[in-house]
Amino acid sequence: MNVPDNLLYRESHEWLDAAQTPAVCGITDHAQHEITDVSYVELPQVGRKVTAGEAICTVESVKAANDIYAPVSGEVVGVNEALLNDPSLVNTDPYGIGWLFKIQRSGEGEEASMLSPEAYRSLIA
Repeated sequence: MNVPDNLLYRESHEWLDAAQTPAVCGITDHAQHEITDVSYVELPQVGRKVTAGEAICTVESVKAANDIYAPVSGEVVGVNEALLNDPSLVNTDPYGIGWLFKIQRSGEGEEASMLSPEAYRSLIA
């Protein structure tokens, strides 16, 4: 599984690029493999305020609908509208053009509770 070293992870298989402001978020390569062929993505509304761990959007496949959780608290300031026309981008490039949303972080130090790449690799091993 592809687990980039420059991201932070949640046990629920979301990733966060904390180096960017606003932070870019999506689901991991492991998650998209488990979900299989993504057929629909329900993106969050821009302007929505969320708390870390709150269900923020849904990714659907022929198998099931899967809740995606906010990796940190903040306000959704952007969504990947390309997914509306081609949700399979989540499968082909989950860390690139398959990102889900951007969040302006409001919580202090929440990244410290997220998993490092090494810890996430251990989780999915």
